[in-house]
Amino acid sequence: MTAPAAYAGPRVGILGLGIIGRIWAGHYAAAGALAGSWNRTPRPDAPGWRDTPEAVAAEAEVIQIVVADPAAVRAILERIRPFLGPARTVVQSSTIDPASADEFRAATLATGASYLEAPFTGSKPAAEQRQTVFYLGGDAALAAALDPLLALVSATRLLIGDHRQAAALKLAMNLNLAVQLQGLLEARALAAAAGIGDEIFYGALARNVGYSGLVKLKEPKLRAGDFSPQFSVKHLHKDLRLASAAAGCAELPALDVVREQLKTAEARGHGDEDFIALAKVLGA
Repeated sequence: MTAPAAYAGPRVGILGLGIIGRIWAGHYAAAGALAGSWNRTPRPDAPGWRDTPEAVAAEAEVIQIVVADPAAVRAILERIRPFLGPARTVVQSSTIDPASADEFRAATLATGASYLEAPFTGSKPAAEQRQTVFYLGGDAALAAALDPLLALVSATRLLIGDHRQAAALKLAMNLNLAVQLQGLLEARALAAAAGIGDEIFYGALARNVGYSGLVKLKEPKLRAGDFSPQFSVKHLHKDLRLASAAAGCAELPALDVVREQLKTAEARGHGDEDFIALAKVLGA
């Protein structure tokens, strides 16, 4: 895919260089938009590496946070708080819960800085191809102003509503993925028990209404036994823990089942593997 047109907007700092953050840093750097990057575990070979988040915040007009969980976001915001103010915008792209979104928005606005909730969907291949989809929550004018920047790393920016709604929708999307995958793995196990191999199983599924983008993405990995992470067990497990505590989720049975499966997978040492590692605990 060719790079976007020349960019002349505010420069961004990436705080969090996991699977996705590292890729975004590369795209931003290629477009001349990167002010700096930082990760809790040092990655000095990353584009725009700085030794501290404070150094990134001092140089960047937009600070995009993409880390593991609310505790990590909180720690970063506390460190960069002295550098926030009317000339800064925080784009919060970690998967968090609505209550945490409330907390982080309030803390950011108290400094005079702007805040946009911007969780996303799209695993490693999508990020590499700039096919990420952002769920934006907050002021529509701010989202529009940041659109040229976010377009450097994404295909689509959807304005969802407020910050709480954006955070909730991201959890809902990940719950859907988790339940879909569990269904796929169980269906595959049923077929295998009847002596039906992958060639026939996936060939039939491709002609069934149940075929999905998730199946298309994960079929090659499942058939090859490739558990390298596109989206890890530990991160999906964290997301479902957050979803379990969100409003309206107290009695969602499929959420509870898949959360337990993820808990088991992580306890057995599969936390850093792709969430298709749920296959390793199925029926155990």
